[in-house]
Parts: sequence; structure tokens; C-alpha cells
Amino acid sequence: MDRRTFLGTLTGGLLAAPLAAEAKPAGKAPRIGYLSASSPSVEGYRRKAFSAGLGDLGWVEGQNILVEERWAEGKYDRLRGLIAELVELRVDVIVAAGPTPVIRAAKQATSTIPIVMASGIDPVGYGFISSVRRPGGNITGMAWDPDPAITEKYLELLKEMIPGLRRVGALIDRAEGNVIYRKAAEKAAPKLGLTLHHAEVEGPSEIENAFAIITRGGAQAVFVYGSSLFGFHKRQIIALAANHKLPDIYVARDSVEAGGLMSYGVNISDLYRRAATYVDKILKGAKPADLPVEQATKFELVINLKTAKALGLTIPPSLLLRADQVIE
Repeated sequence: MDRRTFLGTLTGGLLAAPLAAEAKPAGKAPRIGYLSASSPSVEGYRRKAFSAGLGDLGWVEGQNILVEERWAEGKYDRLRGLIAELVELRVDVIVAAGPTPVIRAAKQATSTIPIVMASGIDPVGYGFISSVRRPGGNITGMAWDPDPAITEKYLELLKEMIPGLRRVGALIDRAEGNVIYRKAAEKAAPKLGLTLHHAEVEGPSEIENAFAIITRGGAQAVFVYGSSLFGFHKRQIIALAANHKLPDIYVARDSVEAGGLMSYGVNISDLYRRAATYVDKILKGAKPADLPVEQATKFELVINLKTAKALGLTIPPSLLLRADQVIE
């Protein structure tokens, strides 16, 4: 049940441009490359949000714009070949529909085709852009990029939810890195009286072993960092957390909708919808180097009441009042 409406508002919004039908001569529809590390069955809702964003600006797929999709199906090693296909097609813009590995593959493949990030993480730190205000190259777009100190919030929420919490396990995708967030979490844990034990994962075959590692370390809960790999295999992760009786917290609400306990993060669909605004601007002649990267500032807390009951947890009234949505 909704506790309050989450608007997914982002600051620094780009003004909507005139209808895109005027951007290209008749019969010459621009072609967009859409590259994702996931699959339509797992992240199709993000693709739909992007399509809706195009529609808001007058772009009708199959009529005045074409979208070439490439999905890596959770296998990072496929990204290089898929992006090569899009470059070979000479698409007008590439949408990097995922965090670090997707953006990196696109950057390595071309320095001339404009690249729009749909949900970049620390794009300056990874060298994708020179600065948020002036990216300076062929990459711009949306960033899930708040202050790294936000990781303290995840630990605080777990501590508030679980009486007597002392040890937290954390799953981190080695390919994603999330270095600045990991360091922030390790700094925050002692202040909260918590011991934090990270388990790195390189591929799906290591997910189950990661749970074995953190449970051997005495973990009483698990924090799952953002990752295309973890998003693709979220049902496996949620099942393992349930089997180990570990309360779990994620960065995206879709994991809670799939059975996880809690999430705290930006409305991902809104990021993808906003990414379409960058595509529109670029097709109208704007240079990626001059388009400031837009960062998310509004976050939502989602709690799964059924999962809490299965774990024997009573949700504190303070959390229920702050939740943007409680799933029953």
C-alpha cells in the first residue's frame, strides 16, 4: 500500500525540446543503439520507461526514430561484441543502459558516437567524463551518483529494522567496483557499532559461495550493492537470503517487488525516462561534451511486509511512517 506518492523528481532537469518529428528530414529516421548487460525479461521495464520518454518528446519508434537493442543476458563478456555491432550499424546515439561495464564497453568502442548514460555510477571517478557540469567528451546522461556517504543509510536502515544487529555481510560485484561506496560503507560501519564483511563476486557461479562466506563470518543481514549482474540474478540472491534467514537490503525497488526485504534508492524508471531527453537534445544538434550530467537527488524507501513476516521481523513504526511504499 502506498504511504505517499514518490514523484521521482530530479534536479537540474533539461527543458523539453520541440517535437522531434521536426529534428530530421522526412524519411531519414535517426537510429539509436540501446545496450544493456541484462535481458528484456529482467529489465524490460527500464526499456519501456526510455521508450515512454522518447514518446513524451514526439519520437515514435518505428516511425520517426529506430531503436536497435542489444542485450548481454547477464554476461559481461558479450558487451564488447554487442557494442561493436551497434558501431558497425553507425547508430546516431548509443544509450548505455546500465552502470560501469556497459559504459566502459561503449567508451572503449567509440570516441565519436554520442553515448548517453542511463544510470551511471561515479562517472568522473571512472574516467568516463571530465566533470558533471562539462563532461568534455562523447559521454553524458543520467547518474545514480549521490554522496558516497549514502551507504551509511543502508546500514542504518538494517540496524533500525533488526534488533541487536552487529554483523552485516555485503555482496559486491568485482566488475562494478563501487570503490567509493565500499570505502564509505567500511568507514560508516564502526560508527554504527557494526562489523561489515564484503564478499566479492565475479560471476553468477560465485553468488552462492558469497553467501557461504558472509554467513561463516556471522552475518545477521546482507547489503547488496548495485550491479547489472546482481539485477539479472536477483531472484537467486533473494532466495539465498531467505534460505539463510538474512534480512536483505538493495538499491532498487524491483528486488523488493521480487521478494527482498527493503530497498532504498532512486526511481530507476525515472532515470531511463529522463535519459531520452539527452537523446532528443543530441539529435537536435547538442554536443554531449556540453550537456551537464544530471544526478539523482530523490530516493524512495520500499519495504516488503510479507518478507518481514517470513523472517520473523516486526517493522518499527518509525520505518513504516518513512516508507514510500509497503508491499503486502
